Amino acid sequence: MSKTKTTRYDVAEASAETQGNAAYLEACLEEANGDAAFIAKALGDIARAKGMAKVARDAGLSRESLIRHSPASAVPVLTRSVR
Repeated sequence: MSKTKTTRYDVAEASAETQGNAAYLEACLEEANGDAAFIAKALGDIARAKGMAKVARDAGLSRESLIRHSPASAVPVLTRSVR
C-alpha cells in the first residue's frame, strides 16, 4: 500500500480575493462558537492574504505595530468582544 502524499494548505495563499476573505471570515464567525482564538486566527489569515504591509497602511498603522498587535496578542480583547 502506498502512502498518501499531502501538502500544507495555507488559507492566506489560497485566498487573496476580498469576497473570498469576507466569506471565509463569515464562515469562521459562524463556526467559532465564541472562541476568540479561532476568530483571531481567521483575522490573521486574512491579514497575511492581503499582505501585512497593506493591512497596516489601510489601518493607519506601521507594519511593525500591526505585527506586535497581531491576532495572537488580540485574543483577550476579542474574548471580551465576542461575549
